[in-house]
Amino acid sequence: MSILEMKVPSPGESITEVEIATWLVKDGDYVEKDQPIAEVDSDKATLELPAEQSGVITLKAEEGDVVQVGQVVCLIDMDAAKPEGGAAPAAEAPKQEEAPKSAEPAKQEAPKPAPAAPQSYATGSPSPAAKKILDEKGIDASQVSGSGRDGRISKTDAELAAVPAMGGSSLTATGARSTTTTKLSVLRRKIAQRLVSVKNETAMLTTFNEVDMSEIFRLRKQYKEEFAQKHGVVLGFMSFFTKAVTRALQMYPDVNASIDGDFKINYDFCDISIAVSGPKGLMVPVLRNAENMSFANVEGNIKDLAIKVRDGKITVDEMTGGTFTITNGGTFGSMLSTPIINPPQSAILGMHNIIQRPVAVDGQVVIRPMMYVAMSYDHRIIDGKESVGFLVAVKEGIDNPVEILLAGDEKKGLGL
Repeated sequence: MSILEMKVPSPGESITEVEIATWLVKDGDYVEKDQPIAEVDSDKATLELPAEQSGVITLKAEEGDVVQVGQVVCLIDMDAAKPEGGAAPAAEAPKQEEAPKSAEPAKQEAPKPAPAAPQSYATGSPSPAAKKILDEKGIDASQVSGSGRDGRISKTDAELAAVPAMGGSSLTATGARSTTTTKLSVLRRKIAQRLVSVKNETAMLTTFNEVDMSEIFRLRKQYKEEFAQKHGVVLGFMSFFTKAVTRALQMYPDVNASIDGDFKINYDFCDISIAVSGPKGLMVPVLRNAENMSFANVEGNIKDLAIKVRDGKITVDEMTGGTFTITNGGTFGSMLSTPIINPPQSAILGMHNIIQRPVAVDGQVVIRPMMYVAMSYDHRIIDGKESVGFLVAVKEGIDNPVEILLAGDEKKGLGL
C-alpha cells in the first residue's frame, strides 16, 4: 500500500502555523490530484490546499485546528481504486431494511406502560420546581396553561407566567433570546492583535480635510466610455486618489517611511496598499511602484487584486511590503472616520462618501460633490507640518486633477 503523507506547505516567509478553516472533502472520499481539499487560514490570507496525488483520503486534523507548517494533516492511499458512481449506496441498502424485520425491537417496545410517574400529575398540576415559582409569585396554578405531558405545568410555564406578574411584558418573555458562539479565524485574530498593538504602540493622530470631486466627476462622465473601450477597465475614483497620494508621498518623504526601533526607514518607491473587503475580512493587497503606473495600470491592477480577494486567491506576497495605505469607507456609506494605521507603515488615508453640499466658491454659494478625507499618522516620525502638508497636497490633486495629475492634457494623461 502506497500512502502519501500530506504536510502543510509554507504559505510565506515568517508564517509558522495555519488553521484548518474548512475541509472541502470528507474522510474516506476519493480525491483527484490537484483537487482543492481544504482551505487554510494564515495570519495574512486564506489559501487552498490541493491534493498532491489521487486516492482515498484520511483526515488527520479537524476544522478549527491550528497546525504547524510541515505537520501531516491527511493521508492519501494512492493504491485505492476510484469508486464507480452509485456502487457504494447499493451495498448498504439491504442493511438498512433488515433492521425493522428483527423481532428484538418489538420486544423492547412492549414495556411502554412503565413511565407511570409523569401520569401521576393531573392536568394543570405543577412540577415541584414550577410550584415553588408560582408560590413565590402568588400565582394560582389554575391560571397557568401547562405545556408538559398530560397538561403538566413545567418550570418554563411558571417562569413565563411570572413575568407579567412582575410588571414585565409577555413580548419580553416570549421573544427569541438565542446566542451563537463562533471561534474567530486565525486571520481575524491576527487583525485584532495588530489593531490593538497599533493603538498601544504608536502615537497615532488624525488630521482631516475635504475635497471637491467636481472635476473628477466631469472627467469620468466625459471619458468613461472611451477609457473602458481602450483599456478594458472602468475609470474609477481610486486611480485619481492613488496618483494624488504618490505625488504627495514624493513631496513629503517622511510620510512614506516606517520606524524600526531607534531608526527611521525611508522608501524611494511608493507601494500603495489598497484596503479591499473580502469574505474573510479586510485585505490590503499592494500596488508595487504605483508612482510609475498610469491610470489604466492602477485601475487594472486594483480590479485584478479585488477579484483575487473575493475568490480567496490572493497570496501572501501580494499583501506584504506596502509603504502607505488607502482605505475607502465611503463605499459603505461612512461620512467620516479615523482609520487605523496598517503597521509597519506610518500613515493611512481614509476616503469617505460623496455628498452634494453647499460650499462657497468665489464669494458664491454653490452645490458641489464633496468628500471628507482623513489621514491617520504616527506622530513619532511624522510632524504636524508634514501631515497637514501631505493632506493638502492630496486635496490639490483631487480638486484640480487636470493641471496637477494629468499635466494639463486630459486625454493624454488618461492614455486616450
